[in-house]
Amino acid sequence: MKAVVYENYGPPEVLQLSEVAMPVPNENEVLIRIYATAVNSADVRLRKADPFAVRFFMGLSRPGKKILGVVFAGMVESVGKKVTRFKEGDQVYGSTGMSLGTYAEYISLPETAVLAAKPAGMIYKEAAAIPFGAITALYFLRKAKIQAGQKVLIYGASGAIGTAAVQLARHYGAEVTAICSNQNMELARSLGAHKVIDYQTEDFSQNGEVYDVIFDTVGKSPFSGSLKSLSESGYYLRAVNMSFAPIIHGLWTSLTTSKKVIGGVISEHFEDLLFLNELIEAGELKAIIDRCYSIEEIGEAHAYVERGHKKGNVVITI
Repeated sequence: MKAVVYENYGPPEVLQLSEVAMPVPNENEVLIRIYATAVNSADVRLRKADPFAVRFFMGLSRPGKKILGVVFAGMVESVGKKVTRFKEGDQVYGSTGMSLGTYAEYISLPETAVLAAKPAGMIYKEAAAIPFGAITALYFLRKAKIQAGQKVLIYGASGAIGTAAVQLARHYGAEVTAICSNQNMELARSLGAHKVIDYQTEDFSQNGEVYDVIFDTVGKSPFSGSLKSLSESGYYLRAVNMSFAPIIHGLWTSLTTSKKVIGGVISEHFEDLLFLNELIEAGELKAIIDRCYSIEEIGEAHAYVERGHKKGNVVITI
């Protein structure tokens, strides 16, 4: 089968389309023909090994897992004899998490993986744009015990996680303030944000507003300023939190005050997808796609994502 392989950390050019062995499903696995995946900021960090801590779980000198990609949408090609949740021909989507491997034509996964029926009415490339941002946003918002009437600020509201977070916060009945650039303000409003702030012209931490939840989806919010703008029992969520100083600062804040700083690696469950399916079918969550590339253009797609200005998701068709 075709797959995008990288033997060394580095720029987008390290990604090479190659022929690799086809996976063979075990008796409790499903073989999936992948029709779409996506390039996310996490993929870029893993490709570059940036920050250096990536090497501690991916491989010190070179990557141990040669095929990147964490999300997919496709069709079940075959199933193992013990599989009961899926059958051949089922249209599915999901996430492999740190198992990676979706930059390929096929993948074999346990039926208990983060895998569910593709949302009705969504084409493959739309479905592939859902899991990374929406599952991440759902995990952190649930950690903050989000509820109706709360004031929630989403920093980086135009990215994959941010666009999902705005929609999910609205679903829970929160009053949403979105932080993004001027060119993405209308997008944030269209997703349901009550107020939108252009970070290029206004520092939200200086306007005197206090929020119950501040959700930084891109790792660029002012740490001290965010804490200052947080209610006494509020939650400061950091989806990107891999450097040492913010981790220590966050732990100290959580231990010594009533404010909570939450970051780290998320946990994923297939039940998350079932919940998201309900929202999608109710019209409360939609896929936001900036650009689509073919698998042959994976390097170009990575270069675009690395520039840091994508709106929603960058999808790869296979």
